[in-house]
Amino acid sequence: MSTRELSLRERQRAQIRADIRRAAFRLFAERGFDAVTTEEIAAAAGVSPRTLFRHVPTKEELILGPTRHAGTALVSLLEQRPGREPPDVALANAIVARTSAFEESDSAQWREAILATPQLLDKVTILNPGDRERIAKLTADRMSAAADPDTRAGLLVQLAFAAADFGFQRWVRQSTKNPRPLHVYVSEALEAVKSRRWR
Repeated sequence: MSTRELSLRERQRAQIRADIRRAAFRLFAERGFDAVTTEEIAAAAGVSPRTLFRHVPTKEELILGPTRHAGTALVSLLEQRPGREPPDVALANAIVARTSAFEESDSAQWREAILATPQLLDKVTILNPGDRERIAKLTADRMSAAADPDTRAGLLVQLAFAAADFGFQRWVRQSTKNPRPLHVYVSEALEAVKSRRWR
């Protein structure tokens, strides 16, 4: 199979996943998470239930999915930050770049779906333990410190993601009148973490 065919296939899969997510978010916002069946989501997305499950293993994954792969993207973004950038600034910039990458219209639908699914809100997390460990190592490297004995790198990562989560929670709960984008809330929260103490 050629690279062009593979990329076409990947784009088609991504489009199907996006269609499924949009249909699910709309239904969750209208009727609530528990009231919507996977069959209804499949029908609203114009796919069979079998196709839905090939792309999304569970209904819960539709809500949690947007952040599940964010950690891997964050590792890559942090690796790409200029070497001269201080660790706190590099980490904050990588997080803001990732949250800025979400399409605003998709983010708004996702936010509405989350509000209709409060029982899943505490499960929404950007980092899995492996990604957190890799980001702590990259941060320690920027500090010229060993990741294990030096707690500053791990603490900075914890604080940065606690701030990002705080920004995320504010974004979810903001007034629906004149909503602001996710990355604005995250940027504001991360400003509190940036400090010369990390350099």
